[in-house]
Amino acid sequence: MAVASFCAQAVDKTHFYAWLNELKAEAKADSISPKTIKSTFKNAKYLPQVIVLDRAQPEFISPFLSYIDRRVTPDKIAQGRAMLQQHETLLSRIETQYGVPKQILVAFWGLETHYGENQGGFGLPSALMTLAYEGRRAEFFRGQLLDAMRIVDAGHNNVAGMRGSWAGAMGHMQFMPSTMLKHGVDADGDGRINIWTSLPDAFASAANYLEKTGWRKGGLAMSEVKLPEHFDYSLAHLLNRKSTADWSKLGVVDIDGNPLPVLDNAAILLPQGWQGPAFMVFSNFDVIMDWNRSVNYALSVAHLANQFVGDKPIMAGLEAEGEALTFNQMWALQGKLNELGFDCGAPDGFPGFKTQAAIRQYQATKNLPQDGYASPSLYQQLLQP
Repeated sequence: MAVASFCAQAVDKTHFYAWLNELKAEAKADSISPKTIKSTFKNAKYLPQVIVLDRAQPEFISPFLSYIDRRVTPDKIAQGRAMLQQHETLLSRIETQYGVPKQILVAFWGLETHYGENQGGFGLPSALMTLAYEGRRAEFFRGQLLDAMRIVDAGHNNVAGMRGSWAGAMGHMQFMPSTMLKHGVDADGDGRINIWTSLPDAFASAANYLEKTGWRKGGLAMSEVKLPEHFDYSLAHLLNRKSTADWSKLGVVDIDGNPLPVLDNAAILLPQGWQGPAFMVFSNFDVIMDWNRSVNYALSVAHLANQFVGDKPIMAGLEAEGEALTFNQMWALQGKLNELGFDCGAPDGFPGFKTQAAIRQYQATKNLPQDGYASPSLYQQLLQP
């Protein structure tokens, strides 16, 4: 199927509604109440805009520095500092209970919903049905729809109130339905988990999730570093972990030239290639990545949290390539790499770990810096020789 025409294809309504009937039967078999099933499917519709948005996720097609400049803004930093002060008592209590720093919670809050101002306007049933029907992650979104109905059955919300993002995330902290069911906390003691309007419930649920995922109390998530001349860029990827002592032996220092903190399980990331900024990330960064698998997003959470406590802006990377590949260009790049024998797996338009590894293998054959970055210059070299 041609990528460019994917989102424009008309949906066979007869097939879609027949599929919905199968889904109703599955919900009934999973003991969802008839009332909730009726309310959920009453106004069900296919939402083409959801698929368009799914194919243009900015976490994956924006250059890192552009991405972070649009999200970690002076206004967002100032508002976040004000929110930390306004909710100091609540946030301190949650930090004491779960060990997650208050600035991390507020950074998630700021990036997810701009401090609760934009929780999403999509009706979750139709959004989740669309994603489940479309097929790219059908089983996942089918499960999320069933969990959304379980939330209604449990009395935490009603179907009309189940609104959120195009991808099914809900509330102040944008939890997926399965995450809310697993990690949601009734912190205000009113008998329901209300992540939409109760800040105690929203913050405690987020902190509970991060703690259960492995947050290390008192540990760092990320810091900017300076790499030595002639650094082996093939070492800079999320899966290559060393102690900071071992990185120090290779000449890595913090961005100001000072020795690195003594920590284990550290990786170096080059989110905009070897000419961009370099970051060292630690175990707590992995926890942020569990929330959202985008490296750009996770770096933005850590960077925004640092700004709340007075950290400085990103220092390096002014020479990085400033453009990014489109979804279609990335798909074509993956296809070309596969054709040349550098295995990206089935093209999907997203520069995941396997694609990065394939790019490094190609770069090695051309004596290029092995940063694994899907840059415009790499695309031109491969597709427009």
